[in-house]
Amino acid sequence: MSDAHRPAFHFTPPAHWMNDPNGLVYYDGEYHLFYQHHPGSSVWGPMHWGHAVSRDLINWRHLPIALYPDEHGMIFSGSTVVDWNNTAGFGEEVLAAVYTCHKDYQETQNLAYSTDRGRSWTKYAGNPVIPHPVPLSDCRDPKVFWSNDLWVMALAAKDRVLFYTSPNLKQWEFSGSFGSGYGSTSGVWETPDLFQLPIDGGSESRWVLMVGVGDGASTGGSGTQYFIGDFDGKSFVSENPKNTVLWADFGADYYAAQSWNESPNGRRIMLGWLSNWQYAAVTPSEAWRGMFSLPRQMSLTRTADGIRLAQRPIVELQALRGERNHWQDGIINPEENLLAGIRGECLEILAEFELDGHATACGLRVRVGKEEQTTIGYAIRQQTLFFDRTRSGKSDFYAGFAARHTAQLAPHGKRVSLHIFVDRSSVEVFANDGLVTFCEIIFPSASSQGLELFVEGGSVKLGQLDIYHLKPANLCL
Repeated sequence: MSDAHRPAFHFTPPAHWMNDPNGLVYYDGEYHLFYQHHPGSSVWGPMHWGHAVSRDLINWRHLPIALYPDEHGMIFSGSTVVDWNNTAGFGEEVLAAVYTCHKDYQETQNLAYSTDRGRSWTKYAGNPVIPHPVPLSDCRDPKVFWSNDLWVMALAAKDRVLFYTSPNLKQWEFSGSFGSGYGSTSGVWETPDLFQLPIDGGSESRWVLMVGVGDGASTGGSGTQYFIGDFDGKSFVSENPKNTVLWADFGADYYAAQSWNESPNGRRIMLGWLSNWQYAAVTPSEAWRGMFSLPRQMSLTRTADGIRLAQRPIVELQALRGERNHWQDGIINPEENLLAGIRGECLEILAEFELDGHATACGLRVRVGKEEQTTIGYAIRQQTLFFDRTRSGKSDFYAGFAARHTAQLAPHGKRVSLHIFVDRSSVEVFANDGLVTFCEIIFPSASSQGLELFVEGGSVKLGQLDIYHLKPANLCL
């Protein structure tokens, strides 16, 4: 990705390779973001933990690399906690990182700690805290949190998640497993996350188990699925049948999603790697490769199909809003473009369509230029939301990149709402209050900055449309 494609408000590394987010934790006014990083190349290699901090999840300050490879191997993914009660004996309120080391196809779980707000790290002399569990393979990416007076770990292992408990982060006891035969098992399971959320903001709640799947996602390649159920402190039970597959995102580029531990005000905030293992190493690149999605606030809601995850962009993003264009109660007709005079490569778009007519499809096209466009549309009769990047720009680096992706989406009454973020080389879509999301990378020409509203087969009423031109975040590269 050239500098022309470097995002203005999505997180990227200063240089070289980045993939999974790691160790997300909030402490003393700072959101910590660690990440899988190869500091010597723009392709995957010996993994380190890169590090950045933010006070608002929008503007970031890069810090020195936190964890380097050692005698136990490369530093793979993991999580960070605040040891408020000094259970590990390293001191009160230390930050403790639990992570996977990978060496000679063996994977162990290890521990490090920081007594200076994450600025320097000491690896535990007794590592590893969990040896490689023969005969299982691909045992990695521990997610750790405090529950019922114990530390809990969710650990991915090939086609399942293993659970462990510990009083002190050092000695771990196996407590259960989940997953064999559940959901999508086409690819190896990775990067689990586990958290509890209220349903529709009420007193009833469920647990959500997020799992990265290395292959076989809804668009092909890697993706993120989730399960709804109960966790008793030792193991997880799904409330849906084994063959139920719930995707957290229907775009091609949302993987290894992780949420912040200790996020203030009870919010569950998550972000993912905005790429796909099918082509992550060959995307157009110069000095850097890899970015993260926008942070999303997670919630649960009841639908006709059951309890489902809803994801909305965090409110802090509104600080980036600049010039606003607004329309209300207009009619969109075929062959007309209300947005002919609007251009931009960094935009926030909020659109509401009223589907009371004979039209067959409607939506928006962004990054429009000579022979280029990216389409976000709704097929009305099929009740299908689609994202079309077949003409989005450069795509010859991977044969399957230029594709059209779809998801079922029932209207709210007769309305469909779209909340869209465009940022140079990515588009994120949140539909109907985040019940369906698309996260996708694109590589348009710098000159392709046009916008179009479109309708097919008849007219559609535009309930409301707001377009904000977004200011760049301070990413302190």
